[in-house]
Amino acid sequence: MSYRLRRRQLLGAGLGLAATFWSRTEIAAAASDKAVTVIVPFRTAPFPYDGEVPDTGQPFLDVEQAGRRGHTSARGGIYWQDQTYSDSSVLLHVPAHFDPHRPAVLVVYFHGNSADLRRTVLGDQRVVEQFDAAGINGLLVAPQLAVDALDSSAGRFWLPGAFSQFLSEAAKRFGRSAKVSSLPVIIVAYSGGYDAAAYALTVGGVSERVAGVVLLDALFGEEERFIDFIRDRGRSSFFFSAFGEATAATNEQMATTLRRLKVRVESDAPDALRRGSVTILATDAAHETFVTSAWVDDPIRWILERIPL
Repeated sequence: MSYRLRRRQLLGAGLGLAATFWSRTEIAAAASDKAVTVIVPFRTAPFPYDGEVPDTGQPFLDVEQAGRRGHTSARGGIYWQDQTYSDSSVLLHVPAHFDPHRPAVLVVYFHGNSADLRRTVLGDQRVVEQFDAAGINGLLVAPQLAVDALDSSAGRFWLPGAFSQFLSEAAKRFGRSAKVSSLPVIIVAYSGGYDAAAYALTVGGVSERVAGVVLLDALFGEEERFIDFIRDRGRSSFFFSAFGEATAATNEQMATTLRRLKVRVESDAPDALRRGSVTILATDAAHETFVTSAWVDDPIRWILERIPL
């Protein structure tokens, strides 16, 4: 079967099941013999968001014209709430091989800029396909951030405890049989997903559950938050950041800072991502294809294969 055909079937199946699983939460139990992918609205999703921007205290929705409200992005200009910041969709995926009775993880994926869940995460980036190919016993969650925008805003995830609320809702969606509320969390962020990741780690209220952090050419800012997390949770979590030219300067500077703080930083691709390890890996990969082709093909698959459970 061609990937293009399989993708159409996956999208069709996910959209067809969404309404059922919106009111019926036993996704994991229903997926005992086949993979299930759904995209459903969450009450606790990053958007819509009508609060302040951290550090500045300025309202996020800072523009109003003809009854429309919008946000001024540093890179993309004005984006309107109804087009860019109103989608509360979240992708939930259960692989066919998932076994709730074995050790498992919950992987949360934050996409980059100019993206949406269907076209980008399911399609171009092949995140679900890579997740399944890795064979990891886990569940996948990917919230929609700003839709098709040059904007990395984290929305509600800027708020203290908001990420914890999001994971609690995800646990209900997956169902009690999956025991999601107690699963270790792996955060994977690509490109502009760094902002949501940084705030989820430091104000999200779940840092004790985070077993690992993966940045895929994503360190465009918030270095201090990632450093604080490494210092606070260094023995209990792994940290892996692979980078190309786009984020070389920030990654190299963070490696220097960590070494100054007496944190051991590895620069080679590891055989396993063990808790307590910190890896900052240089590559010559293009930023635009980093999720599918970087230091290896299918980097997400490669990473998940190296997480010991």
